[in-house]
Amino acid sequence: MKPAYRVALVAFPGIRAFDVSVITEVWGTDRTDRGAPAFDLRRVATDSASVPMRGGLALAPDRTLAWLSRADLILVPGLDDHLTPAPAPVLDALRRAHARGTTLAALCGGAFTLAQAGLLDGRRAITHWGLIELLRTRHPRVTVVPDALFIEDDNIWTAAGTAAGIDLCLHLVRRSHGAEAAATIARSMVTAPFRTGTQAQFIEHPTPRADRDADTLAAVRDHALRHLHEPLTVAALAARAGMSPRSFARHFTAETGATPLRWLLDQRIAAAQKLLERTDLPMPEVARRAGFGSEVTMRQHFASRLATSPRAYRTAFSTRSATGSAAGGSNPIAR
Repeated sequence: MKPAYRVALVAFPGIRAFDVSVITEVWGTDRTDRGAPAFDLRRVATDSASVPMRGGLALAPDRTLAWLSRADLILVPGLDDHLTPAPAPVLDALRRAHARGTTLAALCGGAFTLAQAGLLDGRRAITHWGLIELLRTRHPRVTVVPDALFIEDDNIWTAAGTAAGIDLCLHLVRRSHGAEAAATIARSMVTAPFRTGTQAQFIEHPTPRADRDADTLAAVRDHALRHLHEPLTVAALAARAGMSPRSFARHFTAETGATPLRWLLDQRIAAAQKLLERTDLPMPEVARRAGFGSEVTMRQHFASRLATSPRAYRTAFSTRSATGSAAGGSNPIAR
């Protein structure tokens, strides 16, 4: 049996209860009966003392910082006060973990903790849109990216505000265990396995300007998802929405945070991942059904977006041996 994936939640006074809950929900709930991987989540602190959180809550650590040397992934929650200094032993432990090559991930204002450790100096990072200027001011050596949901630089992940922590955690599951594992957890949480776009959609246009436009664009996206295997152009989608291509692209980006072409690419990559995991279809057929047109094009997009090849992805994440599905059976992607 494959050993459980070891995840450490770094705890110290001032961490946000919401982020602790997100980490616990994604990594600390046993869903192996539904086919999800086994995780070993540990709450790590400088000692065994209870860690106070806002609202009268407290977190009971079950490991000390020494356990970080065993972790496959280390997660740093955000802070109620984003200028809260982390204990020096925590900062030292995070530096050692990064030097070992352990993946580090900070949710929301947790980027400030990584910045205190100097781990974001000269690297790209993101935080909640309302904290971007504060992070830039307090840590000028950090390259703050304003319009991402989450980003990675040198095996260090940071996420935008609040719910983007869910996006990052699910992405980290997807990255280590495959899209099906992330989808299983997302379904259990009643959330989307992934969101496209950036946090700019929440800063500039919190809601669409007209309900009619929102309904129309939702219908267009639904149509696109059911016809990913067909050529889909912005002009054709705009015509279906009854808009000019320029107006359609503007409304689409405002609502989703992604351009129509970027959104389509995200959906096609997700469709290809499902086919690679669930079927033994040949690569050209996977590419056709996902709408890439050719295996070469699919391979190029996998390399640029997932840093792997379709064949390597199938080798790592195929569920065929567990499900016994066949290429000629039920197909998760419409022909």
